[in-house]
Amino acid sequence: MADFKIVLGNKNYSSWSLRGWLALKRCGVDFDEEVIPLYQDDWRARLLAVSPAGKVPVLVHGGRTVWDSLAIVEYLAELFPAAGLWPEDPGARARARAVAAEMHAGFAALREAMPMNFRGDVDPPRRDERVAADIARVVELWQDCRAGFGRGGPFLFGGFSAADAFYAPVAARFATYGVDLPAAAAAYRDAVLASPAVVEWRQAAVAEPWIIRFPVRR
Repeated sequence: MADFKIVLGNKNYSSWSLRGWLALKRCGVDFDEEVIPLYQDDWRARLLAVSPAGKVPVLVHGGRTVWDSLAIVEYLAELFPAAGLWPEDPGARARARAVAAEMHAGFAALREAMPMNFRGDVDPPRRDERVAADIARVVELWQDCRAGFGRGGPFLFGGFSAADAFYAPVAARFATYGVDLPAAAAAYRDAVLASPAVVEWRQAAVAEPWIIRFPVRR
């Protein structure tokens, strides 16, 4: 049994699970994982048994339980500073935290209109003004980070960081729903989707047997 365990939702749909998993993968440590299929049978009770918030992802390390993807990233960054979850330069690190926090707290219209789905069996998204504004803001963030901090690699801050983990599900959404992007943003999307960890996640996601039809009515 590994020292770390991460509890996830369906890999095809759970964008928050992907963020936490990518951060843990970046640290290069062995870990166990448990997938709880969302909206299936006793899924709520199973989640509440490991997290008082009843949400994924959940990181279990020794006697500690850490929920929320941003808290998981910060916990791992303290344990594994050499993993580079945040950029070393203070200015770049501050910007990376800001853009990750913006993703964490915002873009509700984009999330609702374009649920993450690696299989591509999706309905055409609703492209209203709110969704368009969210897409434009993501593109602006990507282009600004790449132009200001992206030297040394294809990701937002050069090397793969927690900021990329937070935007990886958006890159997947843009590919799934055929969102047209400027060249620089499209190149970043492609770099994220081609990264080995994201490829590994996608392969597991498309192999899952569970289907969720959105919108989910709780």
